[in-house]
Amino acid sequence: MSEPVVVKKICCIGAGYVGGPTCSVIACKCPDIQVTVVDLSQPRIDAWNSDNLPIYEPGLQEIVEKVRGTNLFFTTDTETAIIEADLIFISVNTPTKTFGVGKGRAPDLKFVESAARKIAEIAKQPKIVVEKSTVPVKAADSIKKIFSYCAPHVPFQVLSNPEFLAEGTAIKDLLHPDRVLIGGEESEGGRVAVDALSQVSESER
Repeated sequence: MSEPVVVKKICCIGAGYVGGPTCSVIACKCPDIQVTVVDLSQPRIDAWNSDNLPIYEPGLQEIVEKVRGTNLFFTTDTETAIIEADLIFISVNTPTKTFGVGKGRAPDLKFVESAARKIAEIAKQPKIVVEKSTVPVKAADSIKKIFSYCAPHVPFQVLSNPEFLAEGTAIKDLLHPDRVLIGGEESEGGRVAVDALSQVSESER
């Protein structure tokens, strides 16, 4: 992956507090990009496709209603979304471990790792994979290891792009971020991937 990448389709794995609002704002700000948010929970996806969203944030309802069904979609069809995407966000929970080493302190990456395994299982073409957790170093390292083991012949670029959203001001924070953090490998492919995500982030501003 050394040629410039123009992101036309985004898949977000995880329709929770970060994934749903973040992708709604991206779809609103980037009308030329198709954004698909996937989740294993059918009730949660049904809620995102209804007038009773699963999350309340000031301004979120209006943004979702503006772009849903146009270039913002919510579905449980993870496979199609991954296959079609140029860029994939992993936006799943990273709860604190409840047992084992690091119990009560360390983040539990089981959902991140499950999402990475799903991507490795499905993707056959180059993908930019962006993890959105607030434990970026550990999560990115874990994702890279899974890709290397499960899909060694598929060129993935793994980036970290944590979101620091405050309850009650999430939409405002996404529309007018005071900073955007993007971490990637110091390689040609890594720089191309960072540039591609930067173009999406700059369009959001």
